[in-house]
Order: sequence, then C-alpha cells, then structure tokens
Amino acid sequence: MSSGAEESKVMSEAYWKLWNPEVQAMIDRDIEQNRKADAVFRLAGVPKDAEVKIEQLSHEFIFGAHIFNFNQLGTAECNRKYKELYGTLFNSATIAFYWKKFEMQPNRPRFKEEYWDTETYWNGVKEPKEEPHWRRPASDPVVKFCESKGIRLHGHTMIWGNRKWQHPEWIFERFCPQEEKDKINQQGKDGLSKLTPAQIEKLAPVYFREMKRLFEKRVIELANYYGGRLQSWDVVNESATDYHGECVTGDIVCKSSYGLMPGDYTYQAFKTADQVFPKNVLININDYANSANYANQTKDLLANDCRIDIMGSQMHLFKPKQCLDIADGKPIETPQKVWSEMETISKAGLPIHLSEITITSPGDDKHGREIQAIIARNLYRLWFSIKPMMGITWWNVVDDCGAPGEPTISGLFTRNMEPKPSFYALDKLINHEWKTRMIVKAGEDGSVKFRGFKGRYHVSWKDKSGKEQFVEFYLKQDGDGL
Repeated sequence: MSSGAEESKVMSEAYWKLWNPEVQAMIDRDIEQNRKADAVFRLAGVPKDAEVKIEQLSHEFIFGAHIFNFNQLGTAECNRKYKELYGTLFNSATIAFYWKKFEMQPNRPRFKEEYWDTETYWNGVKEPKEEPHWRRPASDPVVKFCESKGIRLHGHTMIWGNRKWQHPEWIFERFCPQEEKDKINQQGKDGLSKLTPAQIEKLAPVYFREMKRLFEKRVIELANYYGGRLQSWDVVNESATDYHGECVTGDIVCKSSYGLMPGDYTYQAFKTADQVFPKNVLININDYANSANYANQTKDLLANDCRIDIMGSQMHLFKPKQCLDIADGKPIETPQKVWSEMETISKAGLPIHLSEITITSPGDDKHGREIQAIIARNLYRLWFSIKPMMGITWWNVVDDCGAPGEPTISGLFTRNMEPKPSFYALDKLINHEWKTRMIVKAGEDGSVKFRGFKGRYHVSWKDKSGKEQFVEFYLKQDGDGL
C-alpha cells in the first residue's frame, strides 16, 4: 500500500478534494462514536496500578466475503491460502444457494459433497469456468468448514426473480404447459411489458401456480435442513424493481430482464421464511441502495407484518473505467453520494448490510492496483463509520473468479492467490487500525476502564502471587464488562 505522499500522486487533486481532510475528520469522528464503546469492570484481587492487557479477538461488525470458490482454485496451495482468509481477514462467509445450480435436477438439492465437488476433482479440471457448478460448491462442506473456523454464515439467495441465474430450467420445462409457453413466446419480452397484471396472469395460470408452490417448498426445505446453523439468509434478492406500490395485491408482475414472477412473491417468501426459520436466524432483503423503490418496498413489507431483520445493499464498480473516473475526481461513489443513499434506505429503520461490493482495478498493473486499494480504503472507512451499517461483504476475492460478465481484476488477490495492495489496505484497517490493543492500569478495587472497538476481548493480568490470569468478555455497548 502506498504512503500518503505516494497516494496523492496516484489519485488526482480533484479526487482528494472530494475526500478532503474535513471529510476524513467526519469519518474518524463517526467511527469513534458508532463503532466503539466504553468498557467498565472490576478484577477481583488486582492491586491498584497493576497492568492489565486488553486484546480484541474479534469484531462485532461484519467483515465478510463470499466463499463461492471453495476448493475450486486448482491447487492445494491456492485453496489453502483462500481458506485461511476466513477467520483472519473475514469473520463472515456468504454461501452460494443459487437455485439453478443448487437443484439442477428436481428434488435433488446439492447439500452433500459428491466427487465433482472435491478438491481432487477441481485440481484436475483444465477449464473450471466451463464446469456447470463453477462458483457453486455443494453447501455442506462449506458450512462445516465455516463452523470449524467459528465465523458467521450467510446464505444467498433463496428467492430471486432472475431466470437466467436463479431458476432451474426444469421448472419452465416441466411445469409450464405447452399452450402457456406458446402464449408467452407469442407476446415476447416487449409485448409482455405492455400488458396489465391481469392480462399477464391469464397467459400462464398453471405456471404461476406451480412457481408459488415451488418457491414455498424451497424455503421450507432450506429451513428444515439447516435450521439455525446459518446465522442469516437473503430471503429475496433484487426484487425492488418489481415493486409497484403494493406488496400483497397478488397481482402478476412482469419484468422483462427477469421473466415472469408472481406479484406477491416477495411478501409470500418472507411470510414463509418467518414461519419456518428459528427466530434467532436473521432474514434479509437484498438490493441496490440506489433503487428508487427499495426503501418504500421494505417499509411496505414491514407494514404488512413481514419480519425483515436486515437490509442488504449492493455496490458494484464493475467497469474499470468507473474506477479511473473516480481517480480523476468524477462524482462516482463520493462521500456525499454514499451518505445520501444510506440515509434513504435507513428510513426503513433496519440495520444495513453492504452485502455485495465490487471495486475493480482499472488496470492489471501497479498503478491500477494502487487505485483500487485507495478507493477500497476510503470507502471501507466511510461505510464503517455509518451508524446503521452492520457489515461489509467483498464479492469476488480472487481475480478471474467472478460470474460471466463480471470484471477479471476486481479481487484482493491474483488468480494465483498473490495478495494485491487492496488486500493489505483492508488488512491494515480490519486487523490493525480497528483492533483495540492496549495496556491499562487498574484503579481502586481492581476497576478497569477503556474505550475500544465493539467485539470479543481477551483480558489478562498477574495476580498478587505473580500468576498469569485471564478472562474473555464481549463489548457491545457502553458499560459492558465482567
């Protein structure tokens, strides 16, 4: 990572005018206010002025990444380096449950590992991207691995309207009668978009009825299988563009890029999930922060008695030119823009998970990687400072491991798992600048006070006999202690 002087040469003067000292001071102030708490406790038998060592073990804040390339990177060494990130840099993993590849055949979900999910299999594959389950590992081995590392598990995604990436082909082929297929094909995408909900419903009533049944079956199946083992799920993904002002009308909504979806699918998915998942499992909605309908849709769902615990918010800088423009000081993902978007979606009154982020290197060279790292550092600092934010999840950790059409150089690591400046930038923040480590002196009666980042702590000291003692506690709010 560059020094401050070098950073000023990498980014334009116009960029630093947007990220000026006043903005940085505001970010520092909000981090101090929103991410720290005052710990107060007493240690029995500790004399006044005895040294007490304070070490933060983990963050309350979520620093995550998806784990879609589990055992798929081609060598044991690359896979080892990849897995080591979970539990060190990342305390949360987003696990792939995209329906299209999770249930390639009806009633045969890919929970359990088969040979084609193993490291041995993937190490022998010459063109991994041509494999149908690339970036879609069987879920059980990933869940077991995450549990062994003691990190948070997040499922993505149960229901999504995207037919290309989410809906198994067998649904349309098996449950849409030929006469209904013919009617849909005759209309075409443009024609469908001009029809009223009632007209669309008449085109394929059997298909929509079966879709509703299968959606409900999928949610129940995931809940019954995993119960409370995953701490949170994206119940519905990217549905705000389907929202037309009422979430419970039962109308059929057409969205040309996603195909046909029942108009109340978002509402019904959340009602079903709430019924079948334990209450300690957080159920999320996920979309783009700049979707005009997102906050209104979420408030509408909440008003209609849906339990939604967290709002996911996506931010993808997929195009290298976007990051070049940012470096040139153009108004893309500026502090003011981020603050405004977060203020808008926070009106729903829920914690916000920045659930998918992409920051592309504008070139696969030293200069491009430095730009990526500086953008990442400043945005992470800003996001971390915002009060309703509860977590940030980097999307593609490794270069050339994204979905088709996503950039090949948006990772924190090269394809051979060599760390890039962006990795060092995030590691410095997460594991150094935002980790509390200090030595404090005990006051009267063994009282100890300090202000630190929220999370789990290890506290150690020597008793009167000189023997080392220690205890752990969790700092969540002012006044927490032993």
